[in-house]
Amino acid sequence: MDLGIKGKLALVTGGGRGIGRAIAMCLAREGARVAVVSRTEEDVKETVEVMGGRSAGHHGIVMDLSPDEAPGLLVKDLRANFGDPAIVVHNLGGTLGITDPFCSREEWRRVYRFNFEIAVELNVYLVPGMQKAKWGRVIHISSISAMENHGPATYCAMKAALTAYTRSFGGYVAADGVMVSAVLPGAVFTEKGYWDITSRERPEHVKKYLTERQRIGRFGKTDEIGNFVAFLCSQQASFNPGSVIPIDGGQGRGYFGQ
Repeated sequence: MDLGIKGKLALVTGGGRGIGRAIAMCLAREGARVAVVSRTEEDVKETVEVMGGRSAGHHGIVMDLSPDEAPGLLVKDLRANFGDPAIVVHNLGGTLGITDPFCSREEWRRVYRFNFEIAVELNVYLVPGMQKAKWGRVIHISSISAMENHGPATYCAMKAALTAYTRSFGGYVAADGVMVSAVLPGAVFTEKGYWDITSRERPEHVKKYLTERQRIGRFGKTDEIGNFVAFLCSQQASFNPGSVIPIDGGQGRGYFGQ
């Protein structure tokens, strides 16, 4: 299937490793020109190189998006060195190691910004251009934790907010040809990620988890998320405004996505 995105400009936040890198590579294989942003210079350089390098039209930006001024600086860099993307994949997110539901307001705000506010701010900058062009794709990488109680309260709450925002915001811009959707990954194995470390340190816990919680009996692979996201970025994904889609290997126990 031709996804019809050859030559399209795409931005992937948190694109230096793991799911973000897999998404960037899947888009690049479909002929999109991809800009990746991550905090780690080595990860950015390696990802751009694996995709084909700057000569193939790809772009790397080393930046921490958490500071208040960072999203604006990212957009400034894109417009000066790359262009306004027609595809944006918001992969940035995580627990930030904050697990206490009685944590401080400042810690709640850090998780809020990291998982929700940065994506909203970038959409404010970039989606109007998509509306003007009458075509765009915005994908939020949420989590199965948005729908069920998997993980810290702070993380679950912010992924739930991101998912609800997707459902609502998607309706506002759909008539302009901009499809906004969210995918909700379950347990995906990433190098140096939580399940990689846990597999080495607590193998019995991992075995129990896969047996009791994962109906597919294994972790997800990053390409399994990347390929699905690439489809949602495509010309074929034109009838799914505000879609919320679990990709979780049967981990979730709810009846419905959205």
